[in-house]
Amino acid sequence: MSDAYFGNKSVAIYQRRYLGSKTKLLDFVESILESEKISFKSFADIFAGTGSVANRFYGKANIVVNDILDSNHYIFKAFFGDEKIREEKLLVRLKTYNNLDINKYGKNYFSENFSNTYFDAKNAKKIGVIRDDIEKLFEEKIINEREKSYLLTSLIYALDKIANTVGHYDAYRKIEINDKKLFLLPLDLPHSKYHAEIYKDDANNLVKHIKADVVYIDPPYNSRQYSDAYHLLENIATWKKEEVFGVAKKIDRSHIKSQYSMKSAAIAFGDLIDSINAKYILVSYNDMGSSGNGRSQSKISDHEILSALKRKGEVKIFYKDFKQFTTGKSCKDDLKERIFLCKVANNIKTKKSVIASKQNPVQSGFVKSPLNYTGGKHKLLPQITNYFPNEIKTFYDVFSGGANVGINAKAENIICIEKNKYVVNLLKFIQGNNFEDLNQKILDIIDEFNLSQSYIKGYDYYGAESCIGLGKYNKDKFLALRSEFNKDKSRIDQLLVLILYSFNNQIRFNSNGDYNLPVGKRDYNGSSRKNVLAFNQISNEKKINFKISDFRNLEKMNLNENDFFYLDPPYLLGLASYNELGGWTEQDENDLYSLLSRLNKKKIKFALSNVLEHKGETNEIMKKWAVKNNFKINKLNYSYKNSNYHSSAKNNQTIEVLITNY
Repeated sequence: MSDAYFGNKSVAIYQRRYLGSKTKLLDFVESILESEKISFKSFADIFAGTGSVANRFYGKANIVVNDILDSNHYIFKAFFGDEKIREEKLLVRLKTYNNLDINKYGKNYFSENFSNTYFDAKNAKKIGVIRDDIEKLFEEKIINEREKSYLLTSLIYALDKIANTVGHYDAYRKIEINDKKLFLLPLDLPHSKYHAEIYKDDANNLVKHIKADVVYIDPPYNSRQYSDAYHLLENIATWKKEEVFGVAKKIDRSHIKSQYSMKSAAIAFGDLIDSINAKYILVSYNDMGSSGNGRSQSKISDHEILSALKRKGEVKIFYKDFKQFTTGKSCKDDLKERIFLCKVANNIKTKKSVIASKQNPVQSGFVKSPLNYTGGKHKLLPQITNYFPNEIKTFYDVFSGGANVGINAKAENIICIEKNKYVVNLLKFIQGNNFEDLNQKILDIIDEFNLSQSYIKGYDYYGAESCIGLGKYNKDKFLALRSEFNKDKSRIDQLLVLILYSFNNQIRFNSNGDYNLPVGKRDYNGSSRKNVLAFNQISNEKKINFKISDFRNLEKMNLNENDFFYLDPPYLLGLASYNELGGWTEQDENDLYSLLSRLNKKKIKFALSNVLEHKGETNEIMKKWAVKNNFKINKLNYSYKNSNYHSSAKNNQTIEVLITNY
């Protein structure tokens, strides 16, 4: 809307100086879609930044626009929101702001913190007065949310023009500030018959819940965090009046740090691509490479981009010379912007298309432990959990191994009990680190011993094929890591990497206590990484503890009738790798049954996993005990496909059971 007072000027959404802005590449993006004859009814811009790319296609399709920063989110709501606004009244308010007599006002939050930094004292006070008024109008319901976004957007664009910076707020210039007038302009709002969905979410999470014909991805390229570059705008947008610190006057930004500016950017990118539900994926990523200073170097290599996209479908790359807006420190000015186009194959199923099966633990939402303990019950979870009580105060997962059952239990408290100290320490290690740190520790060890990273570099890079695996490439490197760990067995992070690269991702120690599994076919791939991530997340969301203890010590705990015990002991029929040190004897078996009989007398419910028959043998001790006590013997349908001690039993009946006292 034009107005003579404003000189018939207005603000368009793309009129910002912004790191990585794609405004100058809009024709390039659109030309790719046209040359490839791509028709679309929906377009998602999930790292939208200024919103200029989404804006370009708003007149042609429904759009999804997303950014993690509040300052950008308000701008999207102003330009793309569907809430009705009263522009005439907003123009009156803008005129009022422009004509403020600032001498009538005292100090405010903004003037006290930012005078003579990014702005002179007069403009800093004016910004504070305007921002306070916008918030007051909204709180008093004089303006609606989109009208608030409109005024706030006009303020952000206006202060950007006069800020004493080089276009971002990582720092201000140590020079005398020129006398510039803060002047707010109306917005040039787009008019479209199409709908806009507006989000403020982590892109990796968002793509699990949306779908679009075309998804455009323009992630951060290097270690420069947008939350650092635009902290001042975030402060103005959120208006929590937080304490500022440092010369640059920054607020706490830890909650909006992007993983795409960290060392694990490639892994985040791979997970993002795997989760996208779209027909076409466009990825914009320039070739910073190793040029410029360290902070400017790209965090994701071309191979890592291509490896992720090729898992999804056919890929083409388009190039264009490009001089980007930077922080002024990069010495590379001959950049080539690349846009990777992936046509998603029809046979690639997205996560949203998966129909959950009651017999498939992965599809049913059960977390899988990163520790592939022999005899682990992950595949049995859909069956055995149906037998568990609905109301449990404390769930005891005894002989927990990798804690597949405990991590998926529903109870007020969960206690996983395991005799093997290495297993317990591994689980505590995974639980005790945030995933970003945990993942980086794993990657550092992988890099130190030069182990493969097929998820990022692909099998071809190592001269290997997926069906054959990476054992040949990793063998010597794996043995070097194994030898290093066995020196004093103090590095639990090294043990975790050993397991990730060992045969079947299992755990085995010899009679001397040394880890002795050979190298496996796989590495720290997408599946194992997701298992680590999920276990890390759930173990911190639930009230769960991992304890080193023998089952005979259970009665020393403070037990009550609402507690529940799940027990998965070593099986008397068949000697598994988890049973090699010390073994499991008939005495152990009898001690366990005595314990369970005492728990039964105390009216504490339990469920016992075991094998009733195997290789023509019957566990008579267990059978007589269960029958004598009138316990229920529930037969389960299962065969251990990766358990060595079952491999020769193809022609023999193996009966897996769950014995319950209820």
